[in-house]
Amino acid sequence: MSVSETGIVPGDSSADSAEDISGVPVPVKGNGRRRSELPADRYLDREHSWVLFNQRVLELAEDDQTPLLERVRFLAIFASNLDEFFMVRVAGLMRRMAAGLPVVIPSGYTPYELLHNTLTSCGELSGRHAAVFTDVIKPELAKHDIEILRWSELTAGERTELSELFRNQIYPVLTPLVVDPAHPFPFISGLSLNLAVLLHDPANGTEMFARVKVPPSLPRFLNVNRYRYVPIEDVISAHLNQLFVGMDIDEHYVFRVTRTRELEVDEDVTENLLQAMERELVKRRFEPAVRLEVEQEVSDNVLSRLARDLSVDENAIYRLPGPLDLTGLNAIADLPMSELRYPQFIPNAKAVPTDVSIFAALDERDILVHHPYDSFTTTVQRLVEEAAADPRVLAIKQTLYRTSGQSPIVDALIDAAEAGKQVVVVVEIKARFDERANIAWARKLEEAGCHVVYGFVGMKTHAKLMLIVRQQLDGTMRRYCHIGTGNYHSTTARLYEDFGLLTADQQVGEDVTDLFNHLTGYSRKSGYLRLLVAPEALRAGIVGRIGRQAARARAGKPAKIVFKCNALVDEVVIDALYRAAQAGVPIDIWVRGMCALRPDMPGLSQNIRVRSILGRFLEHSRIYAFGTGEPDPGPEPGEDPDAGNEVWLGSADMMHRNLDRRVETLVRVGDPAHCVKLRELLDLGMDDGTSSWWLGSDGNWIRHARDAAGAPLLDVQETLITDKSRGRLADA
Repeated sequence: MSVSETGIVPGDSSADSAEDISGVPVPVKGNGRRRSELPADRYLDREHSWVLFNQRVLELAEDDQTPLLERVRFLAIFASNLDEFFMVRVAGLMRRMAAGLPVVIPSGYTPYELLHNTLTSCGELSGRHAAVFTDVIKPELAKHDIEILRWSELTAGERTELSELFRNQIYPVLTPLVVDPAHPFPFISGLSLNLAVLLHDPANGTEMFARVKVPPSLPRFLNVNRYRYVPIEDVISAHLNQLFVGMDIDEHYVFRVTRTRELEVDEDVTENLLQAMERELVKRRFEPAVRLEVEQEVSDNVLSRLARDLSVDENAIYRLPGPLDLTGLNAIADLPMSELRYPQFIPNAKAVPTDVSIFAALDERDILVHHPYDSFTTTVQRLVEEAAADPRVLAIKQTLYRTSGQSPIVDALIDAAEAGKQVVVVVEIKARFDERANIAWARKLEEAGCHVVYGFVGMKTHAKLMLIVRQQLDGTMRRYCHIGTGNYHSTTARLYEDFGLLTADQQVGEDVTDLFNHLTGYSRKSGYLRLLVAPEALRAGIVGRIGRQAARARAGKPAKIVFKCNALVDEVVIDALYRAAQAGVPIDIWVRGMCALRPDMPGLSQNIRVRSILGRFLEHSRIYAFGTGEPDPGPEPGEDPDAGNEVWLGSADMMHRNLDRRVETLVRVGDPAHCVKLRELLDLGMDDGTSSWWLGSDGNWIRHARDAAGAPLLDVQETLITDKSRGRLADA
């Protein structure tokens, strides 16, 4: 069903709400008459935009300037990204189409066109991904004596060792399942590797079909010798005669199934959300299949049987050269060969003064930290640990969306609770793919005496907030806050690029206190002094500030807008940016992933540049800057010359789910020096001399990594690593 067939277009005032392809109602906003003045083809398709994001990841694996084992890592990341995309986005579209529900696609495609285009693009990229591994990366690894071999390439001695390994460790956990009238086609779990086996009984000629699941508990690539590896399915295939004794093996092929993995808990009727999530995790294994990957050599007979029994869309069947499931390449990327990796570096440990308590430092000034260049351990983690140990700290309140397996943050919160402090933790147990870990942390925190809250019904708590209440020597209370763009996760803090604001500002403290009361109680506060909070007011706050820049441009005053975010797909925000561009505002968008805004359209967006940077670290921070950063040279009488200049940072991307179905926060940065620092970073990312991808009006991204003479352009992340005021190379 197309957009026109639903009778609803984004922003059409004739409808109260529409639904995006995840099936969740999206409030429709804006005046239909004004919005209709903008061209109908102004939105790029978000699904195709995501596919092109993963293509950029693949291009890093293809780049011979990327260290070899990091290229291997990017191959694994590409595969993992694509798995998640199918489990969530493609599965969501298929589920909605199967239910016959209307689907609004702002780019104008019908759902069937969108599905077909997406599956085709993903198939082409999957083939390219496999070819890069087979034709490029494997030969390069072999030059460094790292070999990923097939069974036929092993020596006789290696085969003998693996045969013994098969008997002792693999054979005992295999369960071959034969399909016949008494044994229906077995359930194939999502993302599992399997062997499809055709065999016959030589005694009577009876043909049979069997499935053998590759044990997920064993390594994806078995270590044969020092740096010689073989896919585990090759070892199983070579010993099928031990599984089907007395039978003749005619054919055998590896296949892999992807199933939907989007949790569906009816929160409106669930009394105990935690128990419901645990039940849903068990149910999840039986979701429908949305993709079938098979070895390139598979026979038509076996493939047709798999497709029929799994009920997979024919466009979602991908023939690929083996081995399948290259997410397992992470084990190869982890090899201890530093010369084939990015150089190690030591994060800056002095972002917070070390000669005084962190509270004394924050009494003096706000502190802006930039991970991973600034150490997470000596900043955010230190704040929680000092608060837990400080007898003058009376309360700690914190949101937890994702955290690490061995979490110092959680340990500190438990210590604080056991010391008699009031500890309140808002745990988001619906954080995708981290549900089990978050349930475990919630139980542990509750057992320690922490007050654990699971957020609001119908929305996730994605905000990154910490509030510490401390009694001063004069008996008054002071609040210390951390507001960040990333999770309280010590591992990802070394891999994700994020900002955090540490502050004792009174207004921020009041705002964060009110927000926690909103999260844990029945407060209905929606107006804040230094925060923008979704779903109540964040979109309106951003759109209003975009509009003010447009008004300044029309009045001949300095105006500018710069966004740095993970995704820009919200139509209301995009249309506001288009109108600001039409008013003459120069707009820069630094986006890591999806972007539905179409730049460089004459009369609409020729003032808008869109860039993307991918590299060693995952660009994860969200920064929204308004104004040029310079005082207004000609303010009206009584007007603040800095009225048009603001910088905000926080947890929110410009997406429907972030603005409508999550609790998100942005904080206005108050320290002018911090605003300058953030603007300088934004300018650096958007500079023509910086290595990046540029988005064109046709929706395609072009990489700009070298100058006209062929020299590499500036790498933002390497520049920040070698900045002497930040971290330093480990051997420097």
